[in-house]
Amino acid sequence: MGKAKVGAGGIEYIQGAIKRPVKKDGHSHGNYVIMTHREAPTQNPNCQRFYVKDSDAYKRTTPVTADELAVRNRFATVAVQVNTRAHNMSTYPSDYAAFQAQIDQPGGKKTFKAYLWKVLGEVYDENQG
Repeated sequence: MGKAKVGAGGIEYIQGAIKRPVKKDGHSHGNYVIMTHREAPTQNPNCQRFYVKDSDAYKRTTPVTADELAVRNRFATVAVQVNTRAHNMSTYPSDYAAFQAQIDQPGGKKTFKAYLWKVLGEVYDENQG
């Protein structure tokens, strides 16, 4: 759902989906109402956007490709491996030491989970290729 920032003068901004369609009896009623708030520095004073989209705006119109299925499979497989490895106390000390050794290197991962995703993703790619 959306989030809002309220100040002394009232609502300063709203960001996110403030209304979503309701699914009832197999079809959707209503539409999406979405507001965005740009936080990046800019000279443009217009930082709010308001969108209304049909209830089927996010429905997929093309079939899933083989490449997409491969990416989904890779993600699912590596996610399980990362979770297992992060909680494996027999490999944790050596993994954490390797993580600490690369953290300040160019391109080094800043979180332990990101490091495990990189390492285990590379292993997955090597095994698949």
